[in-house]
Amino acid sequence: MGTVEVEARFRLRPGCCLADALSRLGVCLGEPIHQDDQAYAPAGWDYGQDRIQVTFARLRSQGDDTLFTVKRPITDVRTCVEHECRVDDRDAMHRAIVLMGFEPTVRIVKTRRSGWLDDRYALCVDQVEGVGTFIEVEAMADPDEDHDRLRVELERLVERLELDVERCTDTYDALVHAAAHAA
Repeated sequence: MGTVEVEARFRLRPGCCLADALSRLGVCLGEPIHQDDQAYAPAGWDYGQDRIQVTFARLRSQGDDTLFTVKRPITDVRTCVEHECRVDDRDAMHRAIVLMGFEPTVRIVKTRRSGWLDDRYALCVDQVEGVGTFIEVEAMADPDEDHDRLRVELERLVERLELDVERCTDTYDALVHAAAHAA
């Protein structure tokens, strides 16, 4: 099956003192990185349909790098089998993804700052154009690990930050899609 990514995501409410909360826990964020993501879904799939056991793709440009990622949610959209690799040519990879039967859905543009919490958990602060600012904590797990227990652990880590947040169970592409169709 491969490695499983388990994540917990929260939308930051305006006025959060994020820097103070992170420094209390010893989290040091790296420099901001601009990410330009193109999301893909299987041909015929549409927002509102189930995502469980459906494979999705993404092309991400950040700096001089382009990453190709496929994810398949196994229990919910926050627990996915994930495979990722660098590609040399974003346009060629886009054409290959379409040839494999995927269709472009939405573009997600964000600024990300990343750090580590307790040496096991990746922590990201994302400013996603059109939808807000989020804090995301994730861990890579073995397929046979208890993913629900791990998610609770991730959520407790965010609770330790004592921030004014709202739990977010949607993916960024779903949030961007909803915002675009609400306008």
